[in-house]
Amino acid sequence: MKLLVIEDERSLLESIIQYFRQEKFLCETASSYHEGIRKVEDFLYDCIILDLNLPGGSGLQLLKYLRQNKKSEGVIIISARDSLDDRIAGLDLGADDYLTKPFHLSELNARVKALIRRKYSEGTSLLELGALKVDLLSRNVLVENQQIALSKIEYDLLLFLMTNKNRVVSRLAIAEHIHDGPSEQLPSTDFVYSHIKNLKRKLKEKGCNEMIQSVYGLGYKLSS
Repeated sequence: MKLLVIEDERSLLESIIQYFRQEKFLCETASSYHEGIRKVEDFLYDCIILDLNLPGGSGLQLLKYLRQNKKSEGVIIISARDSLDDRIAGLDLGADDYLTKPFHLSELNARVKALIRRKYSEGTSLLELGALKVDLLSRNVLVENQQIALSKIEYDLLLFLMTNKNRVVSRLAIAEHIHDGPSEQLPSTDFVYSHIKNLKRKLKEKGCNEMIQSVYGLGYKLSS
């Protein structure tokens, strides 16, 4: 899963990133309104953690931009503003949750995971496609109750394909989503092929033949 944290307080930003990387999330950051806009224009994220007070503009303006442009990322507002009016304004503009500073990182983690469960698996912790199951909490991948041992990148790749099941996703979109580092520093998309190949092999070994299909000139599609 890939997070974007938009926060200008450096110490808090670093704490959030460090915590979520330990939780096996891929994390990117922005520390101003305009940097946040550039990130959401160019890349896709599973969840955005958004501060309201940003250099160059308001987090509420950024949230409004997201929803006006049909961006589907889940958004959790983090803010020192704790008035009812601020909460209502954020939720009315399309935020999925609102957390008042200061907060425990474990609570933010729980809210991010709850948002992702609502977004991708109808509130459960289980994603399913045919005989293939992915448990979002334990990070276990099962086929007919047999566990598949995946690397971190292979797990992130499978999860990205499952959350886009039956849709063609480009090699570039995959590369940006599983790249462990700032997306703008992505060297090339060549590494995607080897990870797709390894994931296909591991699924085939458990009886899931041809679930990942190559679509010539476009990308890849996961289907049952």
